[in-house]
Amino acid sequence: MFVNSFWALVPAIIAIALALITKEVYSSLFVGIVVGGLLYSGFSFTGTIEHVFVDGMIAQLSDAWNVGILIFLVVLGSIVMLMNRAGGSAAFGRFAVAHVKTAAGAKIATIFLGVLIFIDDYFNCLTVGSVMRPLTDKHKISREKLAYLIDATAAPVCIIAPISSWAAAVTGFVDGANGLTLFVRAIPYNFYAILTIVMMFALAITGVDYGPMKLAEMNAMLNGKNEDKPSSAHSSMTGAEDQPHPPVSEKGKVIHLVLPIVVLIISCVIGMIYTGGFFEGETFIDAFSNSDASVGLVYGSVVALIITVIFMIITKVLSFNECMNAIPEGFKSMVPAILILTFAWTLKAMTDSLGAKEYVASQVELIAGNHALMSILPAIVFLIGTFLAFATGTSWGTFGILIPIVVNVFGADLSNELMIIAISACMAGAVCGDHCSPISDTTIMASAGAQCNHIKHVSTQLPYALTAAGVSFVTYIVAGFVRNWMVSIPVGIILMIGCIYVIKALEGKKAEA
Repeated sequence: MFVNSFWALVPAIIAIALALITKEVYSSLFVGIVVGGLLYSGFSFTGTIEHVFVDGMIAQLSDAWNVGILIFLVVLGSIVMLMNRAGGSAAFGRFAVAHVKTAAGAKIATIFLGVLIFIDDYFNCLTVGSVMRPLTDKHKISREKLAYLIDATAAPVCIIAPISSWAAAVTGFVDGANGLTLFVRAIPYNFYAILTIVMMFALAITGVDYGPMKLAEMNAMLNGKNEDKPSSAHSSMTGAEDQPHPPVSEKGKVIHLVLPIVVLIISCVIGMIYTGGFFEGETFIDAFSNSDASVGLVYGSVVALIITVIFMIITKVLSFNECMNAIPEGFKSMVPAILILTFAWTLKAMTDSLGAKEYVASQVELIAGNHALMSILPAIVFLIGTFLAFATGTSWGTFGILIPIVVNVFGADLSNELMIIAISACMAGAVCGDHCSPISDTTIMASAGAQCNHIKHVSTQLPYALTAAGVSFVTYIVAGFVRNWMVSIPVGIILMIGCIYVIKALEGKKAEA
């Protein structure tokens, strides 16, 4: 009764609704998990317990990919803690404040750094957050705005970068055609990703804010500090870094932040192509396409941690004992993010066991069977992808469901422009839903990277993401009929900038009233 039906999405919908209502994510996710277990077991007590903990939580925590991501988080937390304890973050903050004079400049610098780190979304979130927090704090930019900028330059940038873990994932879901060629062809039609980047620059340049984000920005500006400077582990995603014990070294320089980050980037890239067979004769592109991002990030981060410890000791900013004490502190700073990720993965396991994928696939195929809807099918696929990713918290899972369906509907014909547009709509919808969802791992990572309360991050960025989604939906309708990206993209950009200026005018009228 509950399997392969709309009921499969109910646990996720309940979890998301509770999180937004109660502003508390742990209990909301757990309630959604329990509801999923009850529906799957037919309301059997023992069946629910077994499904939730054995088939759900334990299975997710024993999954090799998930364990790799958790190890990467822990190691990255330790590297960030070492940079902070060494005084590298503080030194970079002083350097950045001396060279970046305005809040708009700080936002634009954050966006540029996010765009540059396109290898992987997890890596992007935590790296950009640790580097840019000192700068945005100095310019009284709220942690909520920082979290939005991080989140909006993570998945949306990775999904239009041919050399990224996301490109590798997408190409793996395409049968009967060259997946990487298809990915590259789809980039100009990935309107949500492109328009989100346009929107970020427009917001930074114009200084426009609206919805809950406007209040967060006003609080940060008026109070001279961020609301989410942690007073407790419950109120902040990660808090240990702001109150380090022992104190931050006064010997730290910018190099004590820059070198670990550069080493991390290089070693993670090498780790990923190593898992893809680059050193066994594969080309760089093929190695990236075949890479195991989870394992590659573990290799890279561990190497970076070792080099960072050696560098801190050689430069005498930290002793060996101080480095060793910082490592478990870095672990502690990632515990809230790890807990939320564990619950989010378990909730996804519940919806998967209830047949969420099969239910959505049947609905998409039903719509695709109506040939009269073909020209607006990309826009419909975009909406379905957004809803599915929002409800399940996974963009990669959404790719796996929708991309094979679109390929079956249109055929693996790269000369069919409408098929390219529809594939891109799958990816854009998945990223959009992932961007909005409080149970998305990328959203969780953005909160952790910015050290921002997770629910505040979700509620403040949601109006921004929905604005970009609305403009993208209209642009997909245009693209379905004109089938030319050189026409569609300018239309979308004009609409996006127009929306920002309309919002600016409306906010101005509100201020006058």
